[in-house]
Amino acid sequence: MEVEMKIRGLMMDPVTNMPIVVLKDVQGQAILPIWVGVYEANAIALEIEKVHTPRPMTHDLLKNVLMGLEVRVQKIVVNDLKDDTFYALIWVERDGQMMTIDSRPSDALALALRMDCPIYVDELVLKNSKVSSAFTEKNTSEQLRNWLEGLSDEDLGSRYKM
Repeated sequence: MEVEMKIRGLMMDPVTNMPIVVLKDVQGQAILPIWVGVYEANAIALEIEKVHTPRPMTHDLLKNVLMGLEVRVQKIVVNDLKDDTFYALIWVERDGQMMTIDSRPSDALALALRMDCPIYVDELVLKNSKVSSAFTEKNTSEQLRNWLEGLSDEDLGSRYKM
């Protein structure tokens, strides 16, 4: 089963200084922080802020290619979690045929924003991310996780709030 999520914001992990994309389910019950690279976070932030660059960035290029080939992005799904690494699939449709494309979650999220398609997380991934964190993270990271789960819209700030 898949849970529909929305990107609620971007923030910096105060412990690792790495960007975090914060996903929250549409009912507001679950939150999933995904640590991403700086460049990927920038690609997501550019689209959140609706900043238009003079030349197409990589995710804009991908959008243009898909649209040129008349491929419709149906959804993206964060579908797996192995060894603290998230995996995602981009579900596309062309001429009535559905296909999946393997992707890093950060790239799939950046594309989802550009294509205005829904974002889902597999229910098992949500469950396992909480279970694995309880057993493998240090106390400071667990405090960070508790803090993330208690975030409100105001805490995320207006700059990257969706």
